[in-house]
Amino acid sequence: MLNNKKIVIVLPAYNAAKTLERTYKEIPFDIVDDVVLVDDVSKDNTIEVAKQLGIKHIIRHDKNKGYGGNQKSCYNKALELNADIVVMLHPDYQYTPLLIPSMCHIIANELYHVVLGSRILGKGALKGGMPYYKYVFNRWLTLTENILIGQKLSEYHTGYRAFSKEVLQSINYNINNDDFVFDNEMLSQIFMKGYEIAEITCPTKYFEEASSINFRRSAQYGMGVLRVSLVHRFHKWGLLKSKLY
Repeated sequence: MLNNKKIVIVLPAYNAAKTLERTYKEIPFDIVDDVVLVDDVSKDNTIEVAKQLGIKHIIRHDKNKGYGGNQKSCYNKALELNADIVVMLHPDYQYTPLLIPSMCHIIANELYHVVLGSRILGKGALKGGMPYYKYVFNRWLTLTENILIGQKLSEYHTGYRAFSKEVLQSINYNINNDDFVFDNEMLSQIFMKGYEIAEITCPTKYFEEASSINFRRSAQYGMGVLRVSLVHRFHKWGLLKSKLY
């Protein structure tokens, strides 16, 4: 706990057997109270590794629900466990768990309700192995989103996120898309509710076992991101009523 606030780490897992142990062993259990792993029908032995590590809260989907669908299960379980702060950490070891204390301190001290680990702050993204086309794609999408949504984030596409219970209870994330665009819909909902979002610099690590989507799915994701941003702007202008808000 921090400031008497319960901290729960959620791990949205898919074929994470090779990297789960490395990720789990870096979690700072001096402040973390619970860990939840949701397995989205992995084809490897992710569940067995999770059990060997002693993770108490393991959920296995009966069918693959997608990245967004996995997160819904993660957050629902964390709230069921009465979490005050929820940190979404990828078990593929692409994001270091060593940043968890910094992210949680910001929320526990009520400075911000949401903290993102940004790969773009600083100069580490390309040095860490982010493919150049993804870097350019990230920068262009983020610029477009900032203009349409009216914010100044360094990136909207990080998978390292911490939320207060208040934020998770105030938005209807369960209505969001089950694919990767879930992340952007969630940030759009948070901004629409009037919350501000903090960012901290996060080292980037790209390697063979780290999960990544291919160019075709990246293009589909980009179109979805533009749709979310336009819907956000039109809703604010009163030209469109979206069920997201």
